[in-house]
Amino acid sequence: QLVESGGGPVQAGGPLRLSCVASGYTYRRHCMGWFGQAPGKGREEVASIDTDGRTTYAEHVKDRFTISRDNAKNTLYLQLSSLATEDTGMYYCTRDRGLAVPAGSFDYWAQGTQVTVS
Repeated sequence: QLVESGGGPVQAGGPLRLSCVASGYTYRRHCMGWFGQAPGKGREEVASIDTDGRTTYAEHVKDRFTISRDNAKNTLYLQLSSLATEDTGMYYCTRDRGLAVPAGSFDYWAQGTQVTVS
């Protein structure tokens, strides 16, 4: 199970941190990712992290968003900064099927959290 928190309204330029707590499996063994879905558009991956903490980012969020994980707390984070109105949308944390290397295939999804930038 993946449970998110931390979304909400935020002013342009501001920061926001999303959290995702995992349970029911060995969290540290799986790669994880965050997806974003803008209104009227498809879901797209914005960041991923493997079990060793190596990260990848979509071009449009690079240098603004930071993905991290705390294996002791079974928690995944997405720190958003320099937010723009274009970042508005639903954000989902997800579990990658990959155990050491990202597989790019996801099997569990959180409920989503809304981020509204104005």
